[in-house]
This record gives sequence, C-alpha cells and structure tokens, in this order.
Amino acid sequence: MELKGTIKHIFETQTLGASGFKKREMILLTDERYPQPVKIEFIQEKTALLDNFKPGDEVTVAFDIRGREWINPEGKTIYFTSLQGWRITPVQPAPQDDVPPPYPEDDTPDLPFDDEGEDDLPF
Repeated sequence: MELKGTIKHIFETQTLGASGFKKREMILLTDERYPQPVKIEFIQEKTALLDNFKPGDEVTVAFDIRGREWINPEGKTIYFTSLQGWRITPVQPAPQDDVPPPYPEDDTPDLPFDDEGEDDLPF
C-alpha cells in the first residue's frame, strides 16, 4: 500500500533490547480533504531511508500493515496494528505541459485612415 503526504516529524532511531533491533518512526500528514497524522515505522536497515528527508518534504511512502497479538500478565488479549514502511520517495512536481505562451497583445500598428482616397469596397 502507499500513502502520499507531507512529513510532519521524524523521530530518532531507537535500538531495542540486547538483540540490537532498530526502529525509527515518522509522522506523515496525509494528502486528502481531511489530512490525518499517521505514524509509520521503519525497522532494521530501512531506518536509514529516513536520513535523506526532513519535516515539510512531500513524499510517497510504501508500507505493509502488520498485526500482532499479545496476552498481558492478567491474561487479557490485546491486539496491535502498525504500518511498516519499506520505501519512501519524494513527490515529483507535476510536469508542465508544453503549452505555448499566450498570444501577445494586439501589436498591429495603427494604419492611417485615408478619407479622401478611393477604396475598392463595393458598398
């Protein structure tokens, strides 16, 4: 799946646990009628993808939806959903069509009107 929007915030990379698992999150403000702030996480080597971006950049983010089930110490099952980014690209400006410039103002020189001469008009 993909989302297009503006980067609102990029968080620092977190290293979790002794395993060295890395995670980095960003907030993307979606590009729609009612923009939504959406958190997208990048893990392991994908955390470096965010190095070349900053808040305010317009991007398209490709991601997978991940779900996880966890049973807390009281025995209650809790479900988590996350968006896991795997590609981020800058939005390219819309190409300009090869539209010719508008016609210039009428720059036809005023010709002197000759009342006394004959013309060849039939009326």
